[in-house]
Amino acid sequence: MLLGFVGFYGYGIASGGTSDTVRAVTSGLLILVFAVGLLVVARGWVQAKDWPRTPTVLWNALLLPVGWSLWQSERPLLAAAVAALAALTIITALAGGGRAAGAGSEPDRDEGTAEHSDERPAT
Repeated sequence: MLLGFVGFYGYGIASGGTSDTVRAVTSGLLILVFAVGLLVVARGWVQAKDWPRTPTVLWNALLLPVGWSLWQSERPLLAAAVAALAALTIITALAGGGRAAGAGSEPDRDEGTAEHSDERPAT
């Protein structure tokens, strides 16, 4: 969806449909940065990493005031949808499982070294 907005701004710039080209370019690039960031976060979730929790909670916490603003602008269905989805995503991110099984364990140690071997060094 965000990439669609980037395309919209790009089309407006190319067709001369915008009166402020600098603002359109800046907005398009900012939206592109957020789109790429969200794709990176999504990739982190797919790979069962722990780090995507913080940006996910932050992004959705920023959507809660958007829901409130929609409520105040007399769009209750859209407001409820945005706020409910943001809240559900926050709860899911916080309650989600940790890393994939075995991903967080200590790395295998080389059993051939004296310091990790069961054999005692000769004294």
